[in-house]
Amino acid sequence: MTTRFRRGILISCEVPWDDREELLEAAFRDEVRRVLRLGFQNLYVFGTAGEGYAVDTRRFREVLQVFAEETRESGVIPQVGVIALSTPQFHERLEMAWNAGFRVFQISLPSWGVLNDAEVMKFFREVCGALPEAQFLHYNLPRTKRVLTPDDYRKLIDAIPNLVATKNTGLMPRGVTEMLRKAGELQHFFAEDQFAIGCISGECSLLSSSGKLFPAMAKRFFELGVSGQYDSLFRLLVDYHRVIDDILLEPAAGLGLMDGGYDKAMVKLADPDFPLRLLSPYSAMPDRYLKDAVARFRNGTRTGWKVGIDDRNYRENGT
Repeated sequence: MTTRFRRGILISCEVPWDDREELLEAAFRDEVRRVLRLGFQNLYVFGTAGEGYAVDTRRFREVLQVFAEETRESGVIPQVGVIALSTPQFHERLEMAWNAGFRVFQISLPSWGVLNDAEVMKFFREVCGALPEAQFLHYNLPRTKRVLTPDDYRKLIDAIPNLVATKNTGLMPRGVTEMLRKAGELQHFFAEDQFAIGCISGECSLLSSSGKLFPAMAKRFFELGVSGQYDSLFRLLVDYHRVIDDILLEPAAGLGLMDGGYDKAMVKLADPDFPLRLLSPYSAMPDRYLKDAVARFRNGTRTGWKVGIDDRNYRENGT
């Protein structure tokens, strides 16, 4: 089955703010350039980790302009996320992004109330239909109060020709296989666990929150899935969880941060100058949780992995 969007690794670009919650333009340019220098071509701004839910129109426009300037090189597929509470709000921001030159957009359902079936279809018809030449990825997450099923996507595939992809990170194994079986025309970007399962069932792609921290690990993980080397793929998955959980997630358990709090912490592990601040009222990762993590990541004594700018800085740990 031919999918509507190219397979690849999807990487989020987090937005740095100063102590007045204004864009640190130079730091953001460095962040985007580093993602591109690492060899990633599918990148996006304003997902959950990118604070698309919190940014106002002025900041949205400022970040959008910088992101457009930094992603114009050939072969790059930039996405702009739009998170809003009504169709008119989606139209407003999509128009800004379209006029800035973007053609791929990441959208999630309005989250103020649970949409019924008719409202879901109306939303996609009116949002995707407003820009028929654009391509849309649906970010399917519980925060919207309705998580779309494979059967939901089956209906949308037939009705919305420019819905080309999804981003799903919370599916159980059966849900992954059902998604690929019933909605295989869409390119599904899965987190590491779902990607490993999905590769056995069909074509899917990788959403990597740690790709900027361990670029070679993300590339190797993706390649193993695409080439069907499942034994090595699942060994690397176990190793990945050991590293991320032991060094960052378990020590920070119970903080209840927004996604961007954890993602910005991973950016800071690779770039010590990157600020952790989230837009008000949301809390950033406290510095004390990062002190030991920085040392362990940088010397590799507990993980066998090293933070790096390219593949030469990665050790495979026998996978």
